[in-house]
Amino acid sequence: MAQQANLQAASRTATGKGAARSLRRDGKVPGVIYGHGREAEAVTIDKSALNKMLIGISAGTTILDVAVDGRAPVKALIREIQRDSLRPAEIIHLDLYEVRSDEEITLAVPIRLIGIPDGVRNFGGVLDHVLRELEVEVLPRNIPDHVDLDVTALTIGHSLFVRDVTVENAKVLNDPDTPICTVVAPRTEEAPAVVEEVAPTEPELIRKPKAEDEDETDQKA
Repeated sequence: MAQQANLQAASRTATGKGAARSLRRDGKVPGVIYGHGREAEAVTIDKSALNKMLIGISAGTTILDVAVDGRAPVKALIREIQRDSLRPAEIIHLDLYEVRSDEEITLAVPIRLIGIPDGVRNFGGVLDHVLRELEVEVLPRNIPDHVDLDVTALTIGHSLFVRDVTVENAKVLNDPDTPICTVVAPRTEEAPAVVEEVAPTEPELIRKPKAEDEDETDQKA
């Protein structure tokens, strides 16, 4: 069953970077609602209320009842949360996509790996989680918060693929042969390179030694 939450918004007419900065200074987040052929509607959301709502929900799979200016709420999904690159906790814009209860939508659902693989527990392998989201087509009321995948039976060299996953009341759109996770063999440490010791060579003698006859001549002089 899909998660649900409520969100209050207000319509806005001022757009552009200057207006957006002004809104953020006032504790507001600029946003837009679009979808179903409706004209995109610019809105603002209270920043503290938005941050509070986002705690404890899966933002990409939660159906929001969005009420703009006190009108009857529309159901929407968060399509994008834009954050400040220098302060990731700071939301600078929110994109909302209106959905209809009787129309299927396409979205990404997180994959959770459950358990410790046999190849990891007993043979020192490493679990490599390759695909972290499944793309599914589903009615809004059937959106799963996440997809759980049991990996306890995986041994070294074995994988689970998209074809091994079933999502209730939803159609999986990923290629069935795409791997989701694999248990790989433990990495062995490379032995340090052996440095061959070379005996030091004697320094080259630059000055020629005196010949024996030269020594004798000097002694007679």
